[in-house]
Amino acid sequence: MKRFFVAVLLCCLLSAASAWAKGGMLLVAFGTSVDKARPAIDAVVKTCGAQADGPVLLAFTSDIIRKKLAAAGENVPSVNAALRQLADQGVDEVLVQSLHIAPAEEYSQLERMIVRFVTKNPGVFKSVKVGYPLLVSEKDLNTVVSVVLDALPERRRGDAVVLMGHGNDRGPGDLVLAAAATAFHKADPLVWLATVEGANSFDRVLPQLRAAGVKRVWLQPFMLVAGDHAVNDLAGPEEDSWASRIRAEGMTPLPHLVGLGEIEGIRRLFLEHARHAVIDLAAPGKAE
Repeated sequence: MKRFFVAVLLCCLLSAASAWAKGGMLLVAFGTSVDKARPAIDAVVKTCGAQADGPVLLAFTSDIIRKKLAAAGENVPSVNAALRQLADQGVDEVLVQSLHIAPAEEYSQLERMIVRFVTKNPGVFKSVKVGYPLLVSEKDLNTVVSVVLDALPERRRGDAVVLMGHGNDRGPGDLVLAAAATAFHKADPLVWLATVEGANSFDRVLPQLRAAGVKRVWLQPFMLVAGDHAVNDLAGPEEDSWASRIRAEGMTPLPHLVGLGEIEGIRRLFLEHARHAVIDLAAPGKAE
């Protein structure tokens, strides 16, 4: 009988400890100040927030974008400010989900921000787990290729597609997007992926479009949002935009400005990464 009461007491204590813990979610993106691009981010927040048990906050890492939004009357916090807000709300178990495409410089910067916060504020959080960006495995890549191709607009026979990624000339992001470019082209020989920065430039793709003899080229961003790069560098009227360069080659550009966040399958993949987050930056070396 004594053992029975001890067991009951332990169960009660464990239940109480679980009840005392309060979870919260922080979604982190580079950000955008383009109004028409914002629904892509809002859709991800809605999808992830529907599965959260506590408060859900959104943070932008770009100082420039946050300042632009603040000038227009909207205040989106930095990562540091958002973590402080969660702490002030009594949250002690934080799930941070990166909304970046690849584990490149922006994602590494996010990890550094979190470590800096927990180092300066020891004991504020019991755990701060971080969900990986969109592309960190072959399984992720296969899923992304499939859902993006399925979400493309209806094409005529012979229509090409060029996806615009951001890219980066430092860190592993360049290699990840090179693998993505290969996977897209293998899945559909008339689909190319190029990047604004890094080695996977549009200069490599344009001659291939010419050699393939295509007449029409769909242009779509391979970024979370169809923001400034999509509006200007991809589809803008300037001579050096991808649309203008395609037009100069006698082909017809067909911009389809839809951010990845607007695709349901992409949102589900971000949510899956959040559910499987195990690396705890509040307790280095600890993973469940």
